[in-house]
Amino acid sequence: MSTPRTDGPPARIALVVGADAADRALVAGLLRLTGWDVREAAGTRDALRLARRSDPDLVVTDLDGPAGEGPALLRRLRLVGCRAHLLAVTADADAQDRAAALEAGALACLPKPVHAGLLLGLLGRRASGPPASGAGDPSTEDVDAELMDRLQQLYATALPGRLTAISDGARTGDAAALARASATLAGTSAQLGHPEVAAVCRAIAQDARRGVLAHELVVELRTVAGA
Repeated sequence: MSTPRTDGPPARIALVVGADAADRALVAGLLRLTGWDVREAAGTRDALRLARRSDPDLVVTDLDGPAGEGPALLRRLRLVGCRAHLLAVTADADAQDRAAALEAGALACLPKPVHAGLLLGLLGRRASGPPASGAGDPSTEDVDAELMDRLQQLYATALPGRLTAISDGARTGDAAALARASATLAGTSAQLGHPEVAAVCRAIAQDARRGVLAHELVVELRTVAGA
């Protein structure tokens, strides 16, 4: 079995796996906000294909699917030579699934919705080496306030570009791009204490997935975001 990387520069390629697009967008958005190059997969087949192609440094997989599928994916990733650090997320997986994920090599099993500081703080503490003894369910009490301040600064810096991507998707009629961009901003906004921005972004994404370009909501978003 291959082991995670323990030397060299910080990991920068991440693969986020899960059937729910909104859940994926939340985690992917947080990682992109801090400089990760993120790929997304809706299921096991796509995840294995992307893992072979991109050789990720981090894989975050959702356990809230068919019984045993999440831990099985982690084991298969190792079998195909994936050396990434592995994380699992879940809203309601039972103790057996959580234990199976850890046994399959996950550094930890995080609760959903994923807390921004908890995820990034965990990566900062543990992703440079093997999991600490007893790793599994870290607490939000461990989150560094300085990290959250940095996330807010990164959010503010990235916001104009995120808004431009949403506006461009609506202007060019690219519903898929509009849905992706608005879902990503919805996830990070919800996590970092901007619920009004998150709500408008979710509405834009929902319409875009139905092929509706909600131009009036895009205008409203800029107002709500203070742009």
